[in-house]
Amino acid sequence: MIDSTEDQAAGLRRLFRKAPPAVVALYVAGRQPAAVAIRTAYRIAGRAERVLVLDEAQGERALSQALDLPPGPDLLSVLGAKVHPLDLIQQVPGLVGRVPAGAAALALPLLDDERRDRLVGALGLLHRHAGYVLIHSCCEAAADPSPFIFAAPRRLVVAEVGRTGATESYRVIKRLAEAGAGSIHVAAAGARSRSDAQAFFDALENLVRRHVGIPLAWLGELERDDIARGLDSEVGASRSRDAEAAFLRRLVALGRSGRMTGPTGRSRLGAPGCR
Repeated sequence: MIDSTEDQAAGLRRLFRKAPPAVVALYVAGRQPAAVAIRTAYRIAGRAERVLVLDEAQGERALSQALDLPPGPDLLSVLGAKVHPLDLIQQVPGLVGRVPAGAAALALPLLDDERRDRLVGALGLLHRHAGYVLIHSCCEAAADPSPFIFAAPRRLVVAEVGRTGATESYRVIKRLAEAGAGSIHVAAAGARSRSDAQAFFDALENLVRRHVGIPLAWLGELERDDIARGLDSEVGASRSRDAEAAFLRRLVALGRSGRMTGPTGRSRLGAPGCR
């Protein structure tokens, strides 16, 4: 576990020498969403990137049970006395860990300036220890995305190949588009072959093009392709990650306005969660 009493100077040196983490909103469509979400985190971590999971999903949709973890205190608890953000990280071998964040995402638009700044500051501290931050949500919440989802520069839908995965992935893509998403990355999981995975995506893309009208970026198969490289491709050779650097600033702005504003400029009130 990361020691919350880490030397301050060492922490500042790390902050100044590394780029902000890539921030990705993650949805999994299919029969085993928790298991596939965890596999996605490990596939990204396989590139020696340190992956932190902010778990917005609650109840049976949360990743705690699949990871054999207790539900754990929520990120929102940093607003209480003597709660250090790093103490909220639940250890997961091979990852930075998991932090429950459903209550924090729900509360952000309702907080006053001081508490909002404290919450966003806690997120900033957590980000220093990660190369990737996956904001895990559930498909049922896609119609009403949280401020964390709106602030994330990328949205990834991992779809299990099959009828359930196809139906749910289309539904979540449509809901995100209605909420203002401009484009969405898609990866397939559990395909018998590359041709099956490609056929699955082609059918999904055709359906989305005809009925939703937003572009899908194909990342390939979760088991065979470098998903992280595909997500990084938009950043460019400089890997400046300007979009990721803006993540916390966007959260502050969304909290002040009390609303979520999507990439197309559409706004809506809303709250996350899988209840």
